[in-house]
Amino acid sequence: MREKVIQVLQDIYDPEIPVNVWELGFIYKLEVNDHNDVYILMTLTAPNCPVAESLPMEVQTRVQMIQGVNKVVVDITFDPPWEMSMMSDAAKIELGLF
Repeated sequence: MREKVIQVLQDIYDPEIPVNVWELGFIYKLEVNDHNDVYILMTLTAPNCPVAESLPMEVQTRVQMIQGVNKVVVDITFDPPWEMSMMSDAAKIELGLF
């Protein structure tokens, strides 16, 4: 189930950055228990990010749509603050930073 959740997260993009939330390093924690309850702890580029309300809701909605997923909880944190070093190498290449 964890891999299915990751696949969905790789299809969700920050509208301001042409890279998905997984590769951007926005997902700090992903837990799936034996009942297929999913817990996601994520961040955004900044607290005043224009998609601060909509992006976490999109993550929750899209993960909830996975067949077999029971409950989905998405929490937002800014500790530690997101920084570009949290991006995967693929994201850095996509953005021309590598």
